Amino acid sequence: MRQISTAARLLTVAALPLALTACSFTAAKATPPAAPKAAGSKAAAAAPSAAAAAGGPNKGLLTGRQLKALRAPASFFAPGFTADPELARDTGDTYQLPATADVPTPDCTKLGGTSWTEITGITGVSFAQDAYVNKDSSEEFAQEIDVYRGTTATTVLDALGKISMACPSYTDGATHAKVTVAEKSLAGVGDGAWVITETSSAWQGGTTLVAARVGTSVVTVLVSSGTDNGAAGAAKLAKQLVTSLKGRA
Repeated sequence: MRQISTAARLLTVAALPLALTACSFTAAKATPPAAPKAAGSKAAAAAPSAAAAAGGPNKGLLTGRQLKALRAPASFFAPGFTADPELARDTGDTYQLPATADVPTPDCTKLGGTSWTEITGITGVSFAQDAYVNKDSSEEFAQEIDVYRGTTATTVLDALGKISMACPSYTDGATHAKVTVAEKSLAGVGDGAWVITETSSAWQGGTTLVAARVGTSVVTVLVSSGTDNGAAGAAKLAKQLVTSLKGRA
């Protein structure tokens, strides 16, 4: 997903005492500093490809407008979470030109933001994204669906499954602390899925990233939590998106 500083990095060990809220994800209520606004969030759409017309290499691929309707709705998220309008992006009814960049040395710090899939250097032809944030606890749920031509979605997921080997840890830019990265497969979700968990001694809680493939689409989510590592919420959100895409991607 596109770059934004995650809420988890704001939930440091030095945070004020936490009080539980009534939301289903057991959000931790605190008074951390305000989360930074999106840095480098992807534009709504790049220049449309000539193949955006009917037929061509994008024939049958979902557009950003279609993907937008498949994202988890506001009702999916617990009370207290609201959509951040600055993070809602999609490619509309057009397609963007795909790209594959040479990434010999992954930028591991990308794992600290919602643009973490860009570590693969591969861009699809359409996407839709948004994020829901609890302003009281600074917890965050970010979701994105990207669509690729041919078998590229499989290539992307395979690359995401090797992230922890290339990036076993990185330095968090906000706290300047070491972040440990752990990864494992997630069975029974789409056509393959990976769970990446990030933890740091400087954080209260943690962040979990999940990627899952459904046909030509790759679902990616990021969940930060002040009470756990975000894994339960991330898996639930990923399964919701996979279910929405089944039979359509």
